[in-house]
Amino acid sequence: MLIFSSPLFIFFAGLFGLIIGSFLNVVIARVPIMMERRWRQECLATFPDADIDAPDAQRFDLCFPASHCPTCQQPIAWYDNIPLLSWLMLKGRCRQCGTAISPRYPLVEVTSAIVCVLPAWLISSPAWAIAVMAASLTLLALTLIDWETLLLPDQLTLPLMWAGIGLALCGISPITLSESVIGAMVGYVSLWSLFWAFKLTTGKEGMGYGDFKLFAALGAWVGWQALPLLILFASLSGAIVGGLLLRQQQKSLQHAFAFGPFIAVAGWLSLLWGDSLLHWYLSHILGVR
Repeated sequence: MLIFSSPLFIFFAGLFGLIIGSFLNVVIARVPIMMERRWRQECLATFPDADIDAPDAQRFDLCFPASHCPTCQQPIAWYDNIPLLSWLMLKGRCRQCGTAISPRYPLVEVTSAIVCVLPAWLISSPAWAIAVMAASLTLLALTLIDWETLLLPDQLTLPLMWAGIGLALCGISPITLSESVIGAMVGYVSLWSLFWAFKLTTGKEGMGYGDFKLFAALGAWVGWQALPLLILFASLSGAIVGGLLLRQQQKSLQHAFAFGPFIAVAGWLSLLWGDSLLHWYLSHILGVR
């Protein structure tokens, strides 16, 4: 089909990424709040006499309330909500009150476009390229949610895992169904085992259960063979970046730190360049020819 010819496909992939990036900003901001509200409701239902503030009864989800300025509360008109362009035309400020709009919003939109363009450019199979675009956008949302809130929502990690297995079942994924299922199993059990080994040794929790589910999801996409290199890259990058940030913020190593973003980035790199990275690691690091 004409739309899957390389330049046109790449162009529409970038445009799609920009548009979805605007929605991802909503997901990143609202999903943690939606989770907290649900937890409060469940706690109140289970412990009605507990001193827990009830969540606001007003509807709150990904669609309502409509996007608005957090300062003046004015709804954002459609022409002020065009991905990237509106922020540039408004010079990064609210049309009504002039309050600065965080540059995070256009940065997420641009990043969304990039993580969609690269699969369209690098992957020859249109169906697998589209699947990797969807996975990349999900990983981007998980990265920013975990970085800001230390949460990895099941609403994103579990569908990501089942999608990876489903794609293998349908023959769209480059790995077999058995590799995908074993990858999900090994991904979860490996981090779960490390979690309990660390907890039994030190009495402390080294990571959260969301990390297990994210690693399992990536195992379903890249297969069990890629997981050792994936966790190695995530651990090294997490140790270096985390150590630098904690030192800069003058916090101790006991301070909670998000590991999910490093797993997500390592998984995304494996989706795009997994074979090349594995070959480079075996030949240059381990000396295997």
